[in-house]
Amino acid sequence: MNKKIKTDSVDQLFNAILCLQTREECYTFFEDLCTVNELLSLSQRYEVAAMLRNRKTYLEIAEKTGASTATISRVNRSLNYGNDGYNMVFERLT
Repeated sequence: MNKKIKTDSVDQLFNAILCLQTREECYTFFEDLCTVNELLSLSQRYEVAAMLRNRKTYLEIAEKTGASTATISRVNRSLNYGNDGYNMVFERLT
């Protein structure tokens, strides 16, 4: 875990997220919390991660998601050298 992000404020944010119970509650909360572009960027990264996990090429991912190669590379680095957060979620959703 990155010690730079481990703060009381981040803990409070995560506690707030963990109390959400439905997708509609998530929409309500995240629309207030994030700008449209921030939320779309987060969802794009998640989609990129799923496509990388399914062995799609950078070109296929860029064409489908509109993500830049820099974004795809960053997500790929997280998948390969990160904290396994993406993989944890993908496994739970499978």
